[in-house]
Amino acid sequence: MTINRNDPNPPLVLVFAAADPTGGAGIQADIMTLAGMGCHALTVITALTVQDTAGVEDVLAIDADFVAEQARAVLEDMPVQAFKLGVLGSVDNIAVIAEIIADYPHIPVIVDPVVASGRGDELASDAMLETLCELILPQATVITPNTMEARRLAACRAPAHADPEAGTQSDCAAVLMEMGCEYVLITGSHAHTPQVVNTLYGSGGVIRADTWERLGGSYHGSGCTLASAVAAALAHGLDMPQAVYEAQDFTWHSLAHAFRPGMGQHIPNRFFWARPPDETGV
Repeated sequence: MTINRNDPNPPLVLVFAAADPTGGAGIQADIMTLAGMGCHALTVITALTVQDTAGVEDVLAIDADFVAEQARAVLEDMPVQAFKLGVLGSVDNIAVIAEIIADYPHIPVIVDPVVASGRGDELASDAMLETLCELILPQATVITPNTMEARRLAACRAPAHADPEAGTQSDCAAVLMEMGCEYVLITGSHAHTPQVVNTLYGSGGVIRADTWERLGGSYHGSGCTLASAVAAALAHGLDMPQAVYEAQDFTWHSLAHAFRPGMGQHIPNRFFWARPPDETGV
C-alpha cells in the first residue's frame, strides 16, 4: 500500500470499541493495526472487559452519555478520515453512536459486528443486534462478518418461518445490503474449507473473492485486525476493492507471524513488517 509521505499528518481513524487487557483484540488491536498501516487511532472506549487469551469472562458497558462525550470531544478537534466500530457494549451505546456517525455522512463507516469471542462467549445480545441492524447497518460503508455472524445478522430481518442457517453466503450478503450496507465482506475463517476464501459483495453481486492459505491454530483479534486494516486502507484513499485486498494481506501476515504469550489463542503480530523475514520468507 502506498502511503502519502508528503502529508505530515497521518490519516485519523476514530474507533468505537471495547478495551481488551490482553492487547490481542478490541481497541488495543485496533490501535496497533492502524499504527502498523500508517494511521493514527482516535479511541472511544465503549466497554471494559475481563478476559484472557482463552475467552471473555465479563463485560462492563460504559455509560452512553460518556461514550458520546468521548467522541464529540475529538470530532470537534480533529478531522477524521474513517470510523471503525467493534464491540459497542449496550443498546444505548449503539443508539448514541448511530446519532454521532449520522452527523458525518461523508466519513466511511467500517463495522466489525462482533457477536461472540473466539471461545463463543456472547458479546452482543439479540436486542443489541436488532439495534445494530436498525440504526448502524443503514449507515455502514462496509461490514466485515464471518459466516456465522453474517447468518445471525441476516436472521434479524429474515421472515419468522425462515431458517437462517439454510441461507447461502450470497443470500446473507444480499439481506445485509438490503438493510443499507454499501458493501459486505464475508470472511471464510469459520468455514470448513481447505483454504480461507473472503468474498466482497456489492450491489451487483461479488466484487472480488480472495483465497488465502489456512493457517493452523486459533487467533485472538483476527476480526478486529481485518476491520481496522480496511479502515486504514480507506483512510489512505484506496477504493473499496483495493482496500479490502490490502487489509486481507496485512491481516494474513499478522496471523502468520502470531505469537502465543498465554495459555489460550495466538495474538496477531501487527508489526510483522518490522522484523526480518524468517527462512521461509514470510
